[in-house]
Amino acid sequence: MSLLARLRALALSSFVLWACAPLALAAAPSAGEQETIDALSRAMEAVVGVQVNAAEDARSVQTLGRRRTGSGVVIGPDGLILTIGYLILEADSIQVTTQDHRVLPARPVAYDLATGFGLIRPLLPLRVQPVPLGTASGTAASAKLMAAIGGEGGGAAVTELVSTRPFSGYWEYHIEGALFTSPPVGRHSGAGLFNARGELLGIGSLFVGDALGDSHGRPGNMFVPVDLLRPILAELQQTGSTRSSRRPWLGINSTEQGGRVQIVRVSEDGPAFAAGLAEGDIVLAIDGEKVSTLEGFYKKLWSRPEAEGEVTLTVLKGTQIRQVPVKTMDRMKTMRRPAGI
Repeated sequence: MSLLARLRALALSSFVLWACAPLALAAAPSAGEQETIDALSRAMEAVVGVQVNAAEDARSVQTLGRRRTGSGVVIGPDGLILTIGYLILEADSIQVTTQDHRVLPARPVAYDLATGFGLIRPLLPLRVQPVPLGTASGTAASAKLMAAIGGEGGGAAVTELVSTRPFSGYWEYHIEGALFTSPPVGRHSGAGLFNARGELLGIGSLFVGDALGDSHGRPGNMFVPVDLLRPILAELQQTGSTRSSRRPWLGINSTEQGGRVQIVRVSEDGPAFAAGLAEGDIVLAIDGEKVSTLEGFYKKLWSRPEAEGEVTLTVLKGTQIRQVPVKTMDRMKTMRRPAGI
């Protein structure tokens, strides 16, 4: 089905399923439907492909690879593009591809560890109209939305908002109001999530196996809501990051199981490794305060006024409980900083 046919299907007030689209498209669209078609067409035009080569010596190459591809959405009249931050982390070169197949060099503008957003700007005129930012918090559950992907083989698909809730990532990451959609879309990294008015609601971050969060195993995607962008956009453009990103970092990946926080990976160049923490250790408390969830663990860690200092973790190692002092680091200082930021 062509992109135009998909957009016309999306224009119907009920956001009909693709299987029903041929029947629905038999009649000419109403004025309201045509307005939706136009809004979604403009939104789709603002979605670009993002191709990144990370620096050879970048620490993130081990987990993210050196060559990364995804999408971004034009949000500023000067061509400012919003994407997911891990795409441009420690980038050495960036290219963006427009819907009319123009390929332009770009530079990183900002990376925000706290939200996960990234900003880039083309080095040549983009000639693409920016999209308006919507309000994800006002979007009703079960709303039909458009997920749009840029670059080679990009397109649009209908997805449904199935849950809005806090999200804690295993990589020392937490946000409020994350958007969970289903069915999942492929190539979700940096994809744009739009409502029927063509307003941007979120930026694609992850594939998840349980979008509902109820252990029913419904696959989907997690989108970072643009509501988190508004308060920090000016700061990101001015400084390349935010104050919230300057926070204690341990260098661990953890999971939350049965009321316990268990370490599943330790970065060899991180503070936790230097302190002797290892895969399989269970974190029981931080500075004497019990933690049983990733959210609680992170918020307690980040409540410290300085990124660099010392915390004491109460850790279950095998059958022994130990007090382990860890000298925290500022994660932003450990990353290779591109010349553009």
